[in-house]
Amino acid sequence: MPSLKDYRDRITSVKSTKKITSAMKMVAASKLKKAQSQAEASQPYAVAMSEMLARVATSLPADFAGPKLLVGTGAENTHLLIVVSSDRGLCGGFNGNLARRVKKEVAELQKAGKDVKIICAGRKVFDILKLQHTNLIIKTYTGIGQKGRVDFASAREITDFVLQNFADENFDVCTLMYNEFKSVLTQTPSAQQLIPFKLPEVAGEVSDAKEEKSGPIAPYGFEPEESVILGKLLPRNLGVQLFRALLDSAAGEQAARMTAMDNATRNAGDMINDLSIQYNRARQAHITRELIEIISGAEAV
Repeated sequence: MPSLKDYRDRITSVKSTKKITSAMKMVAASKLKKAQSQAEASQPYAVAMSEMLARVATSLPADFAGPKLLVGTGAENTHLLIVVSSDRGLCGGFNGNLARRVKKEVAELQKAGKDVKIICAGRKVFDILKLQHTNLIIKTYTGIGQKGRVDFASAREITDFVLQNFADENFDVCTLMYNEFKSVLTQTPSAQQLIPFKLPEVAGEVSDAKEEKSGPIAPYGFEPEESVILGKLLPRNLGVQLFRALLDSAAGEQAARMTAMDNATRNAGDMINDLSIQYNRARQAHITRELIEIISGAEAV
């Protein structure tokens, strides 16, 4: 049975841990507001960019192949996964849930006979994936947003690397995987195909005289022509969507850490209460035992 000193040391230790988790919760809460505003501000621009590209793409002539970033290489043999996570831990299942989704995606692609390559944007997902898929990881980026703000330069660096590999025909399909920031309590692992650009499907009736097309239909002409616009915007869209994923991941990390540290603080408080009860019981038992010994000694005399 633990001694009274053991109980006191344990209570002191848990109280120190509680102070740390409480401080980390407050720090995460202060960073969350800024990260959340950045993530929410980027979403309308990213969505508008995708919708605009879809309108332009659906206006291309039927006999026009389109840019390579739009139509792809004509094959789907090699898949590149860009996985965005955090560099730091202590944020619950934020990185673990994403890593499980990535592992599932890799297993499905390999089962279908596809080659898989991975780019890790974040140290934590690299630490998890390297245990099983170290031979698939071709590039790792760390330190994104360490200065308190995720800038577009980080997204541009990754974008340039991806575009160079696509120009060298090192992969056929590129998919972005990250934790989508939905709310402070919800961050959902999501996947978005970037190359070739995937048109959003829009349900609607079409006339018999026109061939059915998926995506928004633009009721206006374009100047310059659609192929020139797509050639300029498709590489930029890659950077915009990646930048949005980085911002979502940064906001989700702080939200997950705030929630995790809040739960840890509550658990520490419950543990302190339980240990205090056990300490008091042990102290009462110790006092009772000493009284019995004193009384027994007095009666013996």
